Amino acid sequence: MNKFLLVASVLTLLVSCKSKKSETDLASQKEYKIPVYAWTGGPGEATDEELKAQFKDLKQKGIDGLMYNGGHDPETYKRVGKLVKDAGMKFHAWIPTMVQGKNPKIKKEWYAVNRNGESAFDKPAYVPYYTFLSPCHEGVHDFLADLYRSVAEVEEVDGIHLDYIRFPDVILARGLWDKYGLVMDREFPEYDYCYSEKCTEDFKAKTGIDIKTVEDPSQVQEWKQYRYDLITNLVAHLADVVHAKGKKINAAVFPGPSMAKKMVRQEWDKWNLDAVYPMNYNDFYLEKPSWVGEIVKEEVETARADVPVYSGLFICPKPEKKGDEKDPENHGLLPGEIAEAIAGSMENGAAGICLFTPDRMTDAHWKAFDEAIHKDYSK
Repeated sequence: MNKFLLVASVLTLLVSCKSKKSETDLASQKEYKIPVYAWTGGPGEATDEELKAQFKDLKQKGIDGLMYNGGHDPETYKRVGKLVKDAGMKFHAWIPTMVQGKNPKIKKEWYAVNRNGESAFDKPAYVPYYTFLSPCHEGVHDFLADLYRSVAEVEEVDGIHLDYIRFPDVILARGLWDKYGLVMDREFPEYDYCYSEKCTEDFKAKTGIDIKTVEDPSQVQEWKQYRYDLITNLVAHLADVVHAKGKKINAAVFPGPSMAKKMVRQEWDKWNLDAVYPMNYNDFYLEKPSWVGEIVKEEVETARADVPVYSGLFICPKPEKKGDEKDPENHGLLPGEIAEAIAGSMENGAAGICLFTPDRMTDAHWKAFDEAIHKDYSK
C-alpha cells in the first residue's frame, strides 16, 4: 500500500475511534445522574390529567421523588401517589409534625408554652401558623402516631416525611432578623418554649432542677438536653409506627446539626430515621452558595453512617428582582449559583439534593440544573 494512503487510513481510523469514544463518554455522562427530590404539594383543584402532566414534566427534568404535602387525608395520598408512581417517581407524604392547626382531636393544653407562660395556641411566635404542640404530652404522641400510621398504610406511599419536627425558633436565622425587627443575640422568653406545667414538672422530677426559678434557663445544659430528648423520643415513637407498616421515615431538618440544636432544639444526628433532608438555605444565613458545601460536610460527618443526607436547596423564584426583594423568603439560589450549590453538596458527601421548590425554578435554573445533575462528583 502507498505509504501516504497508509498514513491517511491510520489517521481516519484514529479520528473515527476518538469520535466514537467522545460519543460514548457523552452518552455515559448523560446517563449518570445524581438523586434528586423535590418538596411540593397540592393537589388543590387540579384534575388527574393536570397532575399527570405535572409529574411527567418533573420526571423528565430529573426529579426522582417527591416530598408531597397533601394534608391529613389518606385518600389524597392514595390518589396522588398513584399518579406520581405512574410517572416513575418515589412518593413521600410530607406532613408537618409539631405545627398543627386547631383540631377537635387536639386539646388546647397540648400546645407549647413559652417562658412568659403564653400558649402557642393563643399567641404563636412570629407568624399566626406557628401553633406548635408540646412533645411532653402523651396525647400529642398518640395523635401524631395515629395520623402517620393512617397515611403510611396507603400502598402508594413510600415513606413519611416529617417537617416542623422541632420547637419554635428560639434563635431565628440571621437573614430573618430584619424582617421581624429582632436582634436575636440571646434566647428571649417569648420565643423560648417548653414551660408548660407538665414539661417543667417532669424535668424537675428527673433532674431536681426547678427551671422556673432559674434566672437564665439558657445556661442550664440539662434543660437544653431535656428538650432535645423530648423531640428525639417523639421521632423514635413515630419511626416505630411507620416502620411497622413497612415504610421509610425521613425529615426536613435545620442545618448542622450544630445550628439545628442552637436554633430549634433538633439533635437530629440521634434520630432513628432512614434519611435526613437538611434545609441548607444559604440566603437565610446571609451566606454565599459556597457555604452549602461547608455545612454539608458537617452534616455528613455528624449523621449516623447509615443515614444518607440530601441537601435541601432554596431557589430564587424571580432572579431578576432578587436585589430589590426585601423579604429573604423570596431570595434563594440564582441560576448561576445552583451548580455551585449542587457540586458543593455532592463533593462533600451528600447522597443527593432536594429542591425547594420546582415551582420556583426558572428556565435558566432548569438549564443549569440539568448540566449539574449529570456530573459524577465522586471522581
